[in-house]
Parts: sequence; structure tokens; C-alpha cells
Amino acid sequence: MPEQLTSYFWSGDTLRSRSVGSTIPTGTLEVPALPARLLADCAREITRLGLELGDVEPLSLARARTRWPGYRQHIQAVADWTHQQGLPDLLDRSDVALMACRGARYHHDGGQYGAAAFCNLFLSDDQGLDLHFPAIGLRIPLRRGTVVVFDTGQPHAVLPRHGSRFDPADFPTGQDHTQLFLTWELPIEDTHVAHALQVRFDTDPATAAQLTEEQLWRNGAPAAVCPESGQWGINPSSA
Repeated sequence: MPEQLTSYFWSGDTLRSRSVGSTIPTGTLEVPALPARLLADCAREITRLGLELGDVEPLSLARARTRWPGYRQHIQAVADWTHQQGLPDLLDRSDVALMACRGARYHHDGGQYGAAAFCNLFLSDDQGLDLHFPAIGLRIPLRRGTVVVFDTGQPHAVLPRHGSRFDPADFPTGQDHTQLFLTWELPIEDTHVAHALQVRFDTDPATAAQLTEEQLWRNGAPAAVCPESGQWGINPSSA
């Protein structure tokens, strides 16, 4: 059976259905390294949060900007790139956050952010990690300046380069595996975003009318992703 993913997302006060885009624009931008003062402050905040392997957590962007004189330069680089991808003037209208992860387990964000696509700019130097989209067989090496736009319904993870599973043993103690990145929530109903990701709307209005919350379905049933393997189904260790 051809794989069919359907996102049911809030459009105003109504749940609407759509396909999940498999087109993922990506590139590498020339952006300066983060200041040492900012990196040290982020490290302290990450320690305070107790960020575990596989977790993704927000940091204080307002606090970071006081130690980040080149912040606008990073923003402008992403704005120029998104414009080249046919996504004009979206960043100023979209929420932005500073995030940190130490790897990331396989997951999708269709249950919370079905109305959005993510635009991520990775800020850390190359630490031998990849952003992996298992459903479409795409791996993106993470380096400073890596930028990517993807559908929130696409399962993804951050793994050691060429790794095929999320395994804490692949993150040796004593090595820094932290990735810092900026992320924007782009409105999926924007014509430019939908066109760039090849998203189709109202693919299953009958089911959308019966639901009461955002969901991601695969081949006509609610979808779950194993956080270790990235395969569809429930993680056996948590069953």
C-alpha cells in the first residue's frame, strides 16, 4: 500500500485535513560562529534544565540576544535564503525560538504543530550529527549554517552521522553533542509554504469533522513512530 500521511490541524476554530509534504528545502549559509560568552551562558542554562540525551528544549532567546551582537546577521541570512526558496517575508510574521538538543529521538510534531512547517537554522559547529528523515530516506549533515524547512508531520531525529537508530550508547560521555538552533513556525496554509512543500489540503474532510484535536494519521489510522528506530508503530520498550 502506498504510504499516505494525513495531518488533521486547527485552521481557526475548525479542524482541517491535509497531506504531509515530503519536499524538504535545505542549504548551508555562511554565518559567523556564536560568541564564546553566549555559548557559555547557553551551556549553563542547558545544565540547569538537565537536558538529557534525545531531548529538545527551548532556551531563553531574550537572554541570548543580550550576548549575541550578530543576531540580526543570522536572521537576515535565513530571510534571504527563504526568499530564494519562494518563501518571501515569512520570518517577520512567524514565531521564532532558540532551541537546544543533545541528539533527538525519532518523533513527529504533527500532534501539536500540524498548522505549521518548521524552518531551522543550526548554529553549532559540525559535531558529526545528522538530521534524519527516515520516511523519505533523507539525511542532512548538521554544520554551522545548515538551514532546512520541513513539514512538522515528517518523522525526524538527530543521530550520529550514518547511524540508523537512536541509541544513547552512540553518544560517548565526555563529548559535546549539543546542537543549538533557531526555529520558526511557518504557517502551513500560506500559499508559498504549501507550494514549496507540495502540501494538498482537505484530503479527508469527513474524518476531520469527527475529530476534536490535532492528529497525524498513516494509511487511515493514528500514526505512532518508534523513538529508537524511526519505524511506524509503537516503541516495544514502552508498550
